[in-house]
Amino acid sequence: MVSAGRIQDMKYPERTDIPRRPELTSPVSLLRGYRGLWNTPLEKLGIRTIRDLLFFFPRSYESTGELVALADLEEESEVTIVGEIESIRTGRTRYGKSIFSITVDCDGSLLKATWFNMHFMKDKYQAGDRVVLSGLAKPKADRWEMTHPRISVIDEETQVQGSEVLPVYRLSQGISQLAMRKLVKTAVEDYVDKLEEAIPELIRIQKGIGSIHEAVRGIHFPESMEKVEHHRLRFVYQELLVLQLALVLRRWYHSIANKAPQLETDARIHARITARFPFELTAAQHRVVQDICDDMASSEPMNRLLQGDVGSGKTVVAEYAMLLSVAHGHQAVLMAPTEILAQQHFRTLQEDLKNSRVNIGLLTGSMAAGDRRRVLEELASGEIDLLIGTHSVANEEVEFKSLALVVIDEQHKFGVRQRMAARNNGLDPHYLVMSATPIPRTIAMGMFADLDISTIRQGPDHQQPVHTYLGDATEREKWWQFFRAKLREGRQGYVIASTVERGTREGRLSVEEIYQGLADRILSDFRIGMVHGKMSPADKAETMARFHAHELDVLVATSVIEVGVNVPNASLMTIEDAQQFGLAQLHQLRGRVRRGHHTGYVCVFGNPANVEAETRLQSFVDTLDGFELAEIDFELRGPGDLFGTKQHGMPPLRVADLRRDRAIVELARDDAQALLESDPGLQGTQFVKLRKQVLRRYGRVLDVGDVG
Repeated sequence: MVSAGRIQDMKYPERTDIPRRPELTSPVSLLRGYRGLWNTPLEKLGIRTIRDLLFFFPRSYESTGELVALADLEEESEVTIVGEIESIRTGRTRYGKSIFSITVDCDGSLLKATWFNMHFMKDKYQAGDRVVLSGLAKPKADRWEMTHPRISVIDEETQVQGSEVLPVYRLSQGISQLAMRKLVKTAVEDYVDKLEEAIPELIRIQKGIGSIHEAVRGIHFPESMEKVEHHRLRFVYQELLVLQLALVLRRWYHSIANKAPQLETDARIHARITARFPFELTAAQHRVVQDICDDMASSEPMNRLLQGDVGSGKTVVAEYAMLLSVAHGHQAVLMAPTEILAQQHFRTLQEDLKNSRVNIGLLTGSMAAGDRRRVLEELASGEIDLLIGTHSVANEEVEFKSLALVVIDEQHKFGVRQRMAARNNGLDPHYLVMSATPIPRTIAMGMFADLDISTIRQGPDHQQPVHTYLGDATEREKWWQFFRAKLREGRQGYVIASTVERGTREGRLSVEEIYQGLADRILSDFRIGMVHGKMSPADKAETMARFHAHELDVLVATSVIEVGVNVPNASLMTIEDAQQFGLAQLHQLRGRVRRGHHTGYVCVFGNPANVEAETRLQSFVDTLDGFELAEIDFELRGPGDLFGTKQHGMPPLRVADLRRDRAIVELARDDAQALLESDPGLQGTQFVKLRKQVLRRYGRVLDVGDVG
C-alpha cells in the first residue's frame, strides 16, 4: 500500500557518489582534461591549485601571420600555414652549427623549415605530427622555405585562425606549450567566473579597468597585443594597490594599537647630548634630529627610516636618539647585521661616552656563555643603558628593564619580521632603521610606505675626497706601484675579492688566491691579513682589530667589509672582478676609504661581459653621489636583491615591475592612502574582499593579520 502524501513532499537520501565540481583551491589534478603525468612538472612551476593555474600568466606572446594555403602563395610574406610533418633531418654545417629541418606537406605543397643550433628539437617532433608554422615564407625551386619559424603541434580538432596572439608560458620538462595552453584554456572556461572581484566597482569605474573575469580571460587569450597591455596594467594596479594597502594598514594599526614612552627634548638635554660629539652637527643632521625628537615626543611609536650616503653621519644621529632615551631613564639598543660592525659601534660609543655615566653593553652570538649571562642580567636590572648587538638581540631570552628605542643599522640586511617585539610596562619602543645605501624614490614609495623617511645627502665638512679609476691589464703595474708608495707613506689599504671559493666558472680569483699572490709577489714586503664570511666570528674580529691597530698594512677581503667598517688610516682600495658587484655595493666598498683625513684612492679591475656591466663600472668611476648611483643601478638592474622583497621580508611581486611600472606605484600609493583616510581599517562592506586579499598576501609578514 502506498502511504498518503504528496510526491513533492518526499525526501530522498543525499547521494554521495556524485562528484562535486572542484573549487578554485582544489588540486589542479581535479581539472577537466588533466593528466596525472603532468603533476610533477606543474608543481615545479608553482602550480598546485586551479587558482594557481588561472594566475599563471604567460611570459610572452606569439603573433601568427595570415593563415594561407601554401599553394596560393605568390611571393615571400609573413604567413601562418598548417600541415603534416613528412620527414625530419638533422646534421651540421661546415662551420659546426647543428641543423634541424622538417619537410611539411600542406595539402600537396611542400615547405621546408630549418633551425640552427637547436638540436634539442629532434626530440620534440616526429613524422606525422600536425603542426602550425608562422614565419617568413620564401620561395626556392620546387618548394617554400622558412628559417626559425614559430611552431606548435596541434591535434586534428584544433581550428587554426590566422593573425592570432598565442600565449607562451614558462614550462617544465614533461609538459609542452600546446598541453599547457589547453590546460589553461580549460581552467579559464570552467572556473574564471568563480574568481572574486577584490577591487570595488566604484574604483574600477574611476580607473577605467575591467572585471577580474574579463582580465584573466584577456591576459591568457588576448584579441590583440594592445589588449595584452591593457589587461596587464589592470593586474599591475591591483597588485601594487594591495601592497600599498598592506603597508598603510600596518602603519595605521601600529599607530592605534601601540603606545610608546613620550621623550621630550629641552635645551638642557640637547646641550648635554651634542657636547659628546667630536664635530658640530651639519644642517642636514640637525634637520633629521628634529624629525626624531618630534617623533619621540609623541606616544605614537616612531617608525622612521634614516637613509644617507656613505659617511654622511647617520650614526651620530642614531647616537643622539639613544642618548635621548637614556636621558629620560630608559634603555636603547642598536642592532647591527654583523659582529664586526657591532663591535665597531661598541668601540665608537665607548670612546664618545668614556667620561659619562652611561653604561654600554655588547651582545653577540659568539660571546662566551658566562659573559652573555652577565649582560642579560645587567639588561634586565637596568644597569646597561645602551646595548649594541647583532640580530641575536631579537631573542625571547633578552629582557630589558625599560626599552624605549630600537635602532636597526643597515636595515636592508634585516627582514621586516626581525624588528623586535618588546614591551615594557605596556609600552612599545620607538624604532629607527638606517641605511647607508640610498634608496631610489620608486623603491621608497613601493616598499617603505609604512615608514617615515629622513634623508641626509650632505656629508661632514671634514670628509676627504676619493679618486676612483677604472683600470685595465696594461695599467696594473702602474697602480700597484702607486699602492706600494702610499703604503710606505704610512697609509693602509684594502684589496677586495668577489668570491671566497676557488675555481669559479667565471674565472674569478678567490680571496685566498689574491691573498697568496700579493703575499708572495706584489706586496711581499708588507704585512697582509685576510677576512671573509666563512671565517669564524672570533678570527674575523681578531684580524679586523689588528688592521685597525695598524698591525696589518693591507686587508684582503670579500664584501664582508662593505658595511660600516671604520679604519681612518685606510685610504687605498683595489677591487678585483668589479663587474660582479652592483653599483650600490661598489659604492659601499668605496666608503671604507673616506673615513679619515687622507684622500682616498680606488681602482677597479673588471671584465665586463656586456654593455650593462660596462655602464655600471663607468658610472661608478664618474660619480661619488650615492643617490645618483642608486637611481642608475635601479634603471639598469631594477630592485635586485638589495632592495627587493627578499631582504625586506615580503613575497615577490608577481606581475608588477617597480622599474617599468613606477607611475602606477605612485598612483597605487596615493589611492591606498585615500582609501584608508576614508575608511580606517577598511571596515566597510565594499572593502571586505579587498581587505581579505591584503591579509591573505601580506597579513603574516607585515603583522597586520589581526587588523580590525
